Amino acid sequence: MLGLMRRVSISGSIPTSMLQQSLQRILPGLAILERGYSTLGKEMTVREALNSALDEEMSADPKVFLMGEEVGEYQGAYKITKGLLEKYGPERVLDTPITEAGFTGIGVGAAYYGLRPVVEFMTFNFSMQAIDHIINSAAKMNYMSAGNISVPIVFRGPNGAAAGVSSQHSQCYGAWYAHVPGLKVLSPYSSEDARGLLKAAIRDPDPVVFLENEILYGQSFPISDEVLDSSFCLPIGKAKIEREGKDVTITAFSKMVGYALQAAEVLSKEGISAEVINLRSLRPLDRAAINASVRKTTRLVTVEEGFPQHGIGAEICASVVEESFEYLDAPVERIAGADVPMPYAANLERLAVPQVDNIVNAVKRACFRSVPVAAAA
Repeated sequence: MLGLMRRVSISGSIPTSMLQQSLQRILPGLAILERGYSTLGKEMTVREALNSALDEEMSADPKVFLMGEEVGEYQGAYKITKGLLEKYGPERVLDTPITEAGFTGIGVGAAYYGLRPVVEFMTFNFSMQAIDHIINSAAKMNYMSAGNISVPIVFRGPNGAAAGVSSQHSQCYGAWYAHVPGLKVLSPYSSEDARGLLKAAIRDPDPVVFLENEILYGQSFPISDEVLDSSFCLPIGKAKIEREGKDVTITAFSKMVGYALQAAEVLSKEGISAEVINLRSLRPLDRAAINASVRKTTRLVTVEEGFPQHGIGAEICASVVEESFEYLDAPVERIAGADVPMPYAANLERLAVPQVDNIVNAVKRACFRSVPVAAAA
């Protein structure tokens, strides 16, 4: 476009002064596009947040390195590692063969010796090939060595349902890994979450499972100067109240936080004030924040993408019954994925994962509004 404008200027068809004024308006916008993330309106995508966190932690600590399938030459299947091979070289950004068990074991061994590997799974469904190393080699070693061996490793990648990838590529592993002592399990929602929690995970002395969501990678969120500071880091094990309310508590993590916030907006128009808690950390779970909210609102709805049996919502329900039962004015409502393998057909896939309407109807039931259970289907 700029070249065309220069050619038109040379030909004399448009006055040079007019072109110069146009360039003055256009060039600042082009400069923004060339930066790693947008500063206009202080927004950043989740993809940019993860990339910047990796970049800054690699710059700050030479022991941090990345490994996984296509993280280098291809710059990541979802471009999370874009530009890092060029900046840090192949010794710190390692493309691996398609063998999760192999490169995960290498990463755990490197962590035993004091390095800080960040292992990317192209999808967490593939982590099942490496689950022995994650649980038996990484999660248990600090205990088995009487505290003599730390395992500072991060396992990260997209988790949960994407779209149209069927049963073997759509599972949520939040409850799977949160079940295991020795692991810390984080699941970000916003760009602030992604940036602050990934930095915390890399700096942590213990193995961290970092569950991202493919659908959120391209989503932009407002971001502050504090979050953009290279020293920014979020505490592991602390939830965030995304929206305050007084009538009902809604807990969610990852993509479901956005659904919960949409539901809260719908409910507000019907006179129901919903408090939305972004869990951020699944293990450790911020039981204090959850119970404090329930004691205020007296009602609870849990939301997750995973299967309902033995899920994150079930654990939250147990915690509230144990610690805050006398405060409850209604039964706890759990919203989860359907108890079936993920269908491939788009219409059935939508029915298999929670939708905003499901959350709205569950809240109405908890608040004794007239909504039959069948309406949640």
